[in-house]
Amino acid sequence: MKKWAVAAAAVLLLFSGCSKKEKEPEKKEKVVEKATQERETSYSFPLTGMVTKKEPDQRAIAVMINNHPKARPQSGLNKADIVYEILAEGDITRFLAVFQSEKPGKIGPVRSARDYYIKLAKGLNALYIAHGYSPEAKKMLNNHYIDNLNGIVYDGTLFQRSKARKAPHNSYITYENILKGAKQKKYSMKGLPPSFQFLTDDESKAIKGNEANSLKITYSNGGISDSKFEYDAALGKYKRFSGGNQTADLETNDPILVDNIFIIETVHRFIDSYGRRDVDLTSGGKGYLLQKGKVNEVNWENRDGLIVPLKNGEEVRMVPGKTWVNVVPTNPGLQKSVRFDTN
Repeated sequence: MKKWAVAAAAVLLLFSGCSKKEKEPEKKEKVVEKATQERETSYSFPLTGMVTKKEPDQRAIAVMINNHPKARPQSGLNKADIVYEILAEGDITRFLAVFQSEKPGKIGPVRSARDYYIKLAKGLNALYIAHGYSPEAKKMLNNHYIDNLNGIVYDGTLFQRSKARKAPHNSYITYENILKGAKQKKYSMKGLPPSFQFLTDDESKAIKGNEANSLKITYSNGGISDSKFEYDAALGKYKRFSGGNQTADLETNDPILVDNIFIIETVHRFIDSYGRRDVDLTSGGKGYLLQKGKVNEVNWENRDGLIVPLKNGEEVRMVPGKTWVNVVPTNPGLQKSVRFDTN
């Protein structure tokens, strides 16, 4: 009887061991299957490459933001996926802040439209927001070239004036009012902008190039719109400064942190005695791309409405995150407009 009991116990142990061995690979297979499903059900935003669980379908919003010293600090720039900085009249730049992955609260101060900014917004399939316009821009907006909301029409309703600042540096709009205005005008808020190509996290950490921990961008002899970027190695991002102050949000004091600084040169041409410009954003040209404290010389191309960096004819991929595009005139050009400090 003892022999039978021992034999029975051995058989039970054998089956128990087999059962455990069968369950272990089964468990591993489920873990792998779950991870695969999570990857397959994750999406990314087209302008930042940041991962999101819900498939994005919302339309981008492009807002003209004032960069006069009296308009600083601005509101909402820290939420923008891309900011384009280009000269308007004189020595002063303006921003086209493009929002798609994040919804800012208050945005501004909002400034008047220019034709080349309108064309940028059109290429991104964006709803265009401005307060006022140049003669060329007015013609485009009146001819329905792009869906838009303008403060000339909605001053005091969708757009509100801040009592803390004087016109024309005090017009603001909220994201809620943008959606309200879009609904009133029956604009669709669906439809993605074109997308950058993006690096993986490991590829981002392995970027090569010349050291570029600090740089200054000069727009004019007067220096009113000059800006500086400094790389923060701990954050892996660039901080922006203008007028000696770090660029931060007026409401929250959150700093502007940039993952890609894309500097391009292009032809600027004066078109009237007031000093308004025509800026060529379609022909392509030379540029610099700064990522993770490194800089590389690139070319740029307007590809399906999105200005992208190229190297040897191939699109250069972006670090996932926010991008700042600085547009400088070919005269004086990149080498005189951009100064690098490797210290």
